[in-house]
Amino acid sequence: MEAADRDDEAAFTAVVHENLPRNFAAHLAHGLLGQTGMRLINAPTFVPLYIANLAGFDAAAGIARGLQYFGMFLSPVLGATLIEHRRKVLPVGFAIGAAMRLQILALALAGLLLPDPWPLVCAWLFLSLFGFFLGIQGVVFHTLVSKVIPVERRGTLMGLRNALAGITASLAALYAGPMLIAANALGNGYAATFLLAFVLTSVGLAMLLFVHEPPSPQVREPSQVRERLRQLPALLRSDRPFTRYFIARAMATIGRMAVPFYVLDARGRFDIGGAELGAISGAFILFQSLGPLLGGVVADRRGFRFVFLVALATWMLAVVALMSANDAVGLIFVFAALGAGLGGFQMSAQNLVLEYGSRRNLPMRIAVANSASDLVAAFGALLGGVLTFFVSFDAIFTIALAFQATALVVVGLWVDEPRNRHS
Repeated sequence: MEAADRDDEAAFTAVVHENLPRNFAAHLAHGLLGQTGMRLINAPTFVPLYIANLAGFDAAAGIARGLQYFGMFLSPVLGATLIEHRRKVLPVGFAIGAAMRLQILALALAGLLLPDPWPLVCAWLFLSLFGFFLGIQGVVFHTLVSKVIPVERRGTLMGLRNALAGITASLAALYAGPMLIAANALGNGYAATFLLAFVLTSVGLAMLLFVHEPPSPQVREPSQVRERLRQLPALLRSDRPFTRYFIARAMATIGRMAVPFYVLDARGRFDIGGAELGAISGAFILFQSLGPLLGGVVADRRGFRFVFLVALATWMLAVVALMSANDAVGLIFVFAALGAGLGGFQMSAQNLVLEYGSRRNLPMRIAVANSASDLVAAFGALLGGVLTFFVSFDAIFTIALAFQATALVVVGLWVDEPRNRHS
């Protein structure tokens, strides 16, 4: 690095530390409200049951999530090219965040206002668009976090964000189950729940107004999506451990093919009404956040690679417990473990990629890792939907577990801890 570049980095780092309390608090507030609403949409309970009820067959839930993940696959590289030449990325984050939230509003209004079969068609459409904007937002948000939060504080922040969002989202789920869904609020309890999610996540987006983002000292020249795609092989060859990591992460993400069917499997074996749905949703969302809280503290000491391995193992063990569950009460504990494992996996996977390579190529590294994961998640969810016609839920869970076990071995044996490079 040239002397001038080192001076620019030093000045940038000084501004980051000066504004750390403010940015830390703003990101916590954003997580408390914004992630609360997002978790009501992404929880493996409300949307899958809503879609399955609209369509009259369980595979529709897999199709819906598959379309969402496919949208998430398409857009991260576009997101990288939108921001990697910009000194500040927050304005793009506001625009994309607003577009993403409009899809949640449209999902709710379609359920409240349109006759059958249009709510199902609109749900597939708006979840696809939601995924598309979510894919861009993932690149923008994690680039922003890498700029304003030092690596030694990043795990604690993400853990606290998840914990606060989990507490409020679990309370919202406990409320939505009996008071909105069971009571059929506004004539469509599920749509009313999505409307609540829209309000919460929109208020959360406004919290980012308090973030102070310093201009990046290093940026790339503007480039086209096609040009950046041609450069990907060289980027992957330049860091073999990173390449192995993102491939393993994609394999582990195949486990998401089974996520929409967790609650559908439970519904087929146990009596699950509005109150029970609220309880297991609340348990999942709460521990999806408390798990990363502990994981974030551990990551600041041991690194995100260690948390990745522990969380993935927890997720797998919870799926095995779901397959052998024999009473409805036990489902609460199973979904709590599923939430802890899946939440810790997502948090560690998203943050581990931030520690590889240079700042200049960070958006593209985030994009390629996210796109690979979301592509396999899309095909996995669609495959899971098809397999519901021919095999049991347990067979789908077993296929997902096999891929996750392979990913666990690859990361455990052949992916290094990138933080050790810096030390």
